[in-house]
Amino acid sequence: MRFDPLNIVLNTKIKLEKKFYFISGNEISLIEKVKSTVVNNYKSNDRVAIININEIGDYRNETGFFENKKIILVKNHKGISEESLKYLHLTNDVFIFVQESSQKIKKIKNIFIKDNDSYLIDCYELDRKSKLKVLNHFLDTTGHKLGEDLYWFLVDKLDNKYVLLESVLNKICELDKSEINPTNIRKILTIDDTGKEKIFFSLLKKNREIIRVYREKILTSSDVNEFYFSCKYFCQLIIEAKNLDEYNKKIPLYLFREKNFLANVYKNYNAKKKKSLLRLLSSTEKTLRKESGLSLVFGLRFFLNIKKITIS
Repeated sequence: MRFDPLNIVLNTKIKLEKKFYFISGNEISLIEKVKSTVVNNYKSNDRVAIININEIGDYRNETGFFENKKIILVKNHKGISEESLKYLHLTNDVFIFVQESSQKIKKIKNIFIKDNDSYLIDCYELDRKSKLKVLNHFLDTTGHKLGEDLYWFLVDKLDNKYVLLESVLNKICELDKSEINPTNIRKILTIDDTGKEKIFFSLLKKNREIIRVYREKILTSSDVNEFYFSCKYFCQLIIEAKNLDEYNKKIPLYLFREKNFLANVYKNYNAKKKKSLLRLLSSTEKTLRKESGLSLVFGLRFFLNIKKITIS
């Protein structure tokens, strides 16, 4: 059955008891937020082990010694069918599939829609209605009050990407109630509009310049997480593209000014470097899950390691 991603990320008391979670869409930050929320939900209620596999053909139904359940994170939709899910239903484990949207997965999504023990969770950029839902939840849970004009101003200015919207709300939450006024809200929105992803475009500069730009734009732990996911997005483009032509086609249109830079970065990569980049992302993900966030120093070290792999 279909399930609204916001019902997962906003409702901390929701009981997630399905066998399968198929998380799809094109909004990377919301996909990652849903995935981590589902995983943390199980970790908070039981002893679980997190297992990463490429496809369900790699799954092994083995009993663990120290955990009551395993969460299987599956990177590829290959091998999914009604028959394969029938077999997985017999196991004690929970399966989370993450797949960006494409025409190839329409039939697979229909399998999960029909399965009563599944959630199909589509993650796309937030529309006005969704932003209202997130903002209202924030105000209800924090007790913050906004005047009507400021409320609708914020709705219009909040970003359509979940992690950017969340970043703004977290910064507002750090203000004292007396400090929540149009002037401070506009300052927060101006800082956010600079875009953490723009730091990635300093990748080939000298370390001294990278550190200066990073310290200028990354001020809180929520900034680090936002920065990490933007870097992860660019890294995944590099890893997944088979050649430069395919890579260029995947670069979002709004980054047309940076296309030459991104192409030059990609030209530095071969299969060996892509594996190194994948290992870096994997180790960082483990730290992110373990610590529920990244420190400012760790975020900078992560970015400098990307540069090291790129120019080596």
